[in-house]
Amino acid sequence: MAELGHVVFYVRELKRSVEFYSEIVGLTVKGSIFNDQAVILSGGQTHHELLLIQVGDAEGPMSGRRIGLYHVGWKIGDGIEVLQQKYQQLQDMNYPVDGMSDHMVSQSLYLRDPDGNEIELYVDNPNYDWRNDPSWMEAPVKPLNL
Repeated sequence: MAELGHVVFYVRELKRSVEFYSEIVGLTVKGSIFNDQAVILSGGQTHHELLLIQVGDAEGPMSGRRIGLYHVGWKIGDGIEVLQQKYQQLQDMNYPVDGMSDHMVSQSLYLRDPDGNEIELYVDNPNYDWRNDPSWMEAPVKPLNL
């Protein structure tokens, strides 16, 4: 059973957006990544319910990106076996997979829905204690081979 895990937004001004989501919505800042160009926030249910990535007005390493939704992450299980089964299903259906990543705390498949929206299907790493070990935020994203 899939459950909504997180949403990622591209934002113009990171500080302004962080203030909104922490002070108005009530999420807690868990850390920053990408050389302080992104902030991870959580309501406590998962390692991050929201990731904000600053793209400004088309300057810097994220230039050319739009403001707004980047992707939605759906948690589909708690182990790599579930992700392997989903990957095989997608292969059997000839459904294109845009990418696969190992985020240490989770492993992910990236694909597009029929309208081109990016969707992340992921499983948490059951061997990683994200509640007590925030080092995943500093870990580089690695390629995932299924």
